Amino acid sequence: MHDLARFCCQNTGCTLYGKRDAGNLSVCGHYGKQKQFRQLYCNACRARFSEREGTPLYRCHLPEPTAVSVLDHLAEGNGIRQTGRLVGVHRDTVVRLARAAGVHAHDAHEELVAFSPSDPRSPVRREVVLRG
Repeated sequence: MHDLARFCCQNTGCTLYGKRDAGNLSVCGHYGKQKQFRQLYCNACRARFSEREGTPLYRCHLPEPTAVSVLDHLAEGNGIRQTGRLVGVHRDTVVRLARAAGVHAHDAHEELVAFSPSDPRSPVRREVVLRG
């Protein structure tokens, strides 16, 4: 069985919300056409959620390689319609995945870079350097 250390509780009301490797998660079932995804259970708050919850692939019905290919094409700078043609999916699917990935990236940025260092190239910083 795969390691559960990289997952955390997705219930915002849980005392262990967002804490990885807390030892509170267990696998309580599988779902999907081939039962390929795990359903996780939090022992602290008794919530159940998908292992994909909190990721851009949550509720994505495309095969994982196809969804990743869509995101790769977008990251390379391809447009929505071009990406749809190259991967073979509808442009609305590309937009949906792009929005989900954008929200996820924004949230991850806000969590990981809460206090960004000041940029030495900014105009405010240059004034301080020139005065000092």
